[in-house]
Amino acid sequence: MDILLSDGRRIPIEMHKVRVVQKTRLAPVDERLRAIEEGGYNTFLLRTRDIFIDMLTDSGTNAMSDNQLASMMVSDDAYAGGESYYKLLSAVKDVLGFDFCVPAHQGRAAEHLLAKIFVKPGSVVPMNYHFTTTKAHFEMAGGKVLEIYTDEALNTASSCPFKGNLDLHKFAEVIEKYGADNVAFVRMEATTNLIGGQPFSLANLKEVRKMASEHGIPVIIDCSLISENAYFIKRREAACKDWSIEKIVAEMMKQADLIYLSGRKSTCVRGGLIATNNPKYWEKLKAWLPVYEGFITYGGMSSKEIEAMAVGLREMTDYDVASSSPDLIEFFVNSMTDRGIPAVTPPGGLAGHVDAMKFLPHVPQSQYPAGALAAALYIVSGARGMERGTISMDRDEKGRDVYADMELCRLAVPRRVYSTAHMEYVADRLKWLLEHRDLVGGLEFYEEPPVLRFFTGRLRPLNDWGRKLAAAFKKDFGDAC
Repeated sequence: MDILLSDGRRIPIEMHKVRVVQKTRLAPVDERLRAIEEGGYNTFLLRTRDIFIDMLTDSGTNAMSDNQLASMMVSDDAYAGGESYYKLLSAVKDVLGFDFCVPAHQGRAAEHLLAKIFVKPGSVVPMNYHFTTTKAHFEMAGGKVLEIYTDEALNTASSCPFKGNLDLHKFAEVIEKYGADNVAFVRMEATTNLIGGQPFSLANLKEVRKMASEHGIPVIIDCSLISENAYFIKRREAACKDWSIEKIVAEMMKQADLIYLSGRKSTCVRGGLIATNNPKYWEKLKAWLPVYEGFITYGGMSSKEIEAMAVGLREMTDYDVASSSPDLIEFFVNSMTDRGIPAVTPPGGLAGHVDAMKFLPHVPQSQYPAGALAAALYIVSGARGMERGTISMDRDEKGRDVYADMELCRLAVPRRVYSTAHMEYVADRLKWLLEHRDLVGGLEFYEEPPVLRFFTGRLRPLNDWGRKLAAAFKKDFGDAC
């Protein structure tokens, strides 16, 4: 939660005690330069030993609670019928309101199952915005992803509280153009990862549900960041300001025919699940789960993670847990904007995002400015973020780049892991980088996989700008930094 100080400032304060710590190290700039060169200027290919502050992702990097860790000690390792599963099933019923639930080893595994069940060649899947693995699974199944976000969604400097809303007028046009029978389902992502972790409102979700129901179209919610989306609804939607996080989550779930999530985010566990009250969907899930994941009571997860997920589902509706990441992200974004850094506003869930096209206006999209910014920031800070732009898009059928709607450097803020001092440090190094941005150039691929290239592709800096940047940094800060 955030508190008001006597000097008028508001700061996030941790509503937990730190009892176990993990040592980290700030490698000198020469080591960082060597590490990013060895990693092909792809921050995914850096080693942990070379990273000071890891802001690559909040997926599987969050701090678990004492109760979650304790629950893992009493897990039931039975291959079939394990009692740990029934604890998860109880939590899903109590918190989300669904009778049927299957675990999966992570969110993209759930997307694979949904693609098998719902998506057919020629069908369309409208959504408030795609995620990389979501789009890959649905398109490989022969479907077409339609992004029907609102006009404000791509405005990086905005005061719109719900840039993750789905445009209802565009939804109506999709139904008219393709026919309701060809709409596999409508997907709402909480919160929208690729456009800055922006939430949707409860009012918008209810309107989506109403329109979908009128045409017999299922509503599916990606609930990976449902706790944070509910927190934003409480903070930003006047009708819900007096509601608890638990009540908001429950009301959101009433609008869905099926939900899925990556447990690595809101529940702080490595795993995932799909839940529904529809017996027909349940039967189809049961048929495919053993083929791709495992038996229905473990679904590719360890029983220890299933126990911890059950606890995490209940804990995520605690206000102090739901607010922990968004409040620190807000502090981080404010720290950036106060220094003139073009961060995405309003602050969202998941991460602080920097608009790379504004930060590096001299680097064209064909030279991947978001990837260049992520690499440059690592060189000058030891902080690892990631690219969310054209590198995160796959090439078209003719081998041409598909330019992303936005070029963002994403700096994830894992829950209950870092402090305000870490955020201030990264913002300070971004300010130095902004003042020396002319030293940063573009990138080009020299190793490129055909799908999801951002994970393992390797790039090189045009005109060897990385070494020039490192030299300028050493001149100002010395070898020790």
